[in-house]
Amino acid sequence: MSETSPIASDSGAVAPTAAKGDAGPAARWPRGRDGEWLVAGRPLSRVVDELGATPCYLYDRSRLAERARSLRQALPPGVLLHYAIKANPMPALVGFMAGHVDGFDVASAGELRVALDAGMDREHVSFAGPGKQEAELQRAQAAGIVVNLESFREIDILARASESNGAPARVAVRVNLPFELKSSGMKMSGGARQFGVDDDQVPALLRRIAAAGLAFEGFHCFAGSQSLRAEAIVEAQRLSYALVRQWQAHFPAPLRWLNLGGGFGIPYNTRDQPLDTGPVFESLHDLAARCAGDFGPQARLVLELGRYLVGEAGLYVCRVVDRKLSRGKVFLVTDGGMHQHLAASGNFGQVVRRNYPIAVNAAGGEREQATVVGPLCTPLDLLGDDVELDHAGPGDLVVVFQSGAYGRSASPRQFLGHPDVVEALV
Repeated sequence: MSETSPIASDSGAVAPTAAKGDAGPAARWPRGRDGEWLVAGRPLSRVVDELGATPCYLYDRSRLAERARSLRQALPPGVLLHYAIKANPMPALVGFMAGHVDGFDVASAGELRVALDAGMDREHVSFAGPGKQEAELQRAQAAGIVVNLESFREIDILARASESNGAPARVAVRVNLPFELKSSGMKMSGGARQFGVDDDQVPALLRRIAAAGLAFEGFHCFAGSQSLRAEAIVEAQRLSYALVRQWQAHFPAPLRWLNLGGGFGIPYNTRDQPLDTGPVFESLHDLAARCAGDFGPQARLVLELGRYLVGEAGLYVCRVVDRKLSRGKVFLVTDGGMHQHLAASGNFGQVVRRNYPIAVNAAGGEREQATVVGPLCTPLDLLGDDVELDHAGPGDLVVVFQSGAYGRSASPRQFLGHPDVVEALV
């Protein structure tokens, strides 16, 4: 169902837009006549009551499916869509995504187990990350997935595992590109990095792969993440493609796939302009057409996305425990906080802290400036700093939007010994 279509709920509401004062990402979630936010067409309070606890993360199946569907429709046939499990490894969500993408990318043996349990064909599972332990590499070889090599050391370990199991490990080369993804929230290449193999060492690495008898399949070129500039993503993809073309004479076997990374960002506040994906898809159509001619009909491009697939489909919900007035400033103290949603607190890579879109699950009456905090004994426990909200008090629900990626699994949940957060696929 479209985000702008009226959504009927069992509260009798048909409201496609947010309440007065809400804008940006929050406004794309529907709100009922009684002021409640709607999740999968149902009032938020009822979903929370069904779950039986706050704080909680709620992921909307329909939004996950719609984002994947729209991407698949826009991509050319020669481009595969992969989900990067690190964005959200909740097993139920990963299992749901298995039916909507072409493959998974994992970053640990733990994520590998989640990927295989979800039923994804191991032919389309790849493993990236620096510092892979020997046991992890042995498990990857035994599972028959692709290992994105990050160092020469990994070749030797995989060669021993291949000899022991009688089957060559499937490998690709993760490249530390000589450029970065401009205007990205997190740069993964350019300069000295722990990720991948420096581009000037790639020919030597390819020779070592051939000498070790490993099954070479392709390249992993991930320049960065969380970019809202289409031109920057297009430039990174085109430069990556051109770089791989330079190494073609060194390929130990025909190229099967070239992972161009992702980089697609989502807006987190009203100042962010959503990514215009049109130019990116137009460029990918051109690269896909060239790929078969340059590398052979077996070659495929891969678009690896995490946050863009799941980030906007998730909510973090906590409950107001106390309302305090300190020197004229309103504080809403909740049962959630940075120990469960580190990114919303501004402590997960932000240089300058910005509020995630946040709202109270009620409407009507007065609006006020309030600061939303958690129960931890640190001033860093901040979910919303001096934001305009509907008046709230103990018992009211507070919603943090754009919370489908890098939430529970990216947070220090053991800090101060509070109960863990619940997750649900709605």
